[in-house]
Amino acid sequence: MLADAVPYLVCPVCRGAFELLPGTVRCASGHAFDIARQGYVSLLTGSKPPGTADTPQMVASREAFLGAGHYAPLAGELASICSGASVVVDAGAGTGYYLARALGPSAIGIAFDVSKHAVKRAARAHERAGAFVGDVWQPLPIADGVADVVLDVFAPRNGPEFARVLRPDGRLVVVTPASGHLRPLVEELGLLTVDEDKRERVARSLPDFTLAGQSTLAYDLELGPDEVAEVVRMGPSAWHLEDDVLRARISRLFAEKNLGKVSTQVAFELSIFVTGPRSRAVP
Repeated sequence: MLADAVPYLVCPVCRGAFELLPGTVRCASGHAFDIARQGYVSLLTGSKPPGTADTPQMVASREAFLGAGHYAPLAGELASICSGASVVVDAGAGTGYYLARALGPSAIGIAFDVSKHAVKRAARAHERAGAFVGDVWQPLPIADGVADVVLDVFAPRNGPEFARVLRPDGRLVVVTPASGHLRPLVEELGLLTVDEDKRERVARSLPDFTLAGQSTLAYDLELGPDEVAEVVRMGPSAWHLEDDVLRARISRLFAEKNLGKVSTQVAFELSIFVTGPRSRAVP
């Protein structure tokens, strides 16, 4: 709930501490932000529009696909990494699926995303997780040094802000698609490909961190036509494919295969970063 997260949040205007009041959060300077009926709060400020936000269709597809358990092995890996953490921040949290599964018995979760449609769902993802609408490219309305873990799963990365909100012994966990992710759907449907320089680009984007551990998780899935549509719609290819074009390509793919399901591989790169020396052990 939002009440669990408020003690770790700060006002995006003056950086003062928040007080939770009926229907609003307010700082001592009087800056107030209304709480939506779904239980989240928008902490966006200024007139400049934030970055590209997931649409309702993208969010619905993500909730359906993840809810079916297709990425449960990835969620399990993240839960293992976050074991023992007291406060977990999920940057670009989407529906809150991974955060909800990463929280231990008494851990507090803080989820944020630039999409209000996603945050509406993230606000209900876990009883001890609070959610707010926020822009990762702006100073985060989170207090200094409060997070044991920052999760960044298929999301943009603001290295300086992640380093600021982490405790000195905290960890940043970044998940990106690995080579081979969603093959052969990428070729068959004309989806965006994974940049071969992805690993190096991630490291370069985080100069405040040192890579402390890295692994790849890959496995095969059998998907029906609707599930293929969902996995495409919930990712970046959704911005580049009209829905009728996607549906036509999926229909042609299944007609050619003459099967009820098609096989594809999912592959994820999990990278653990720390802000201290390379010698620090990572469990």
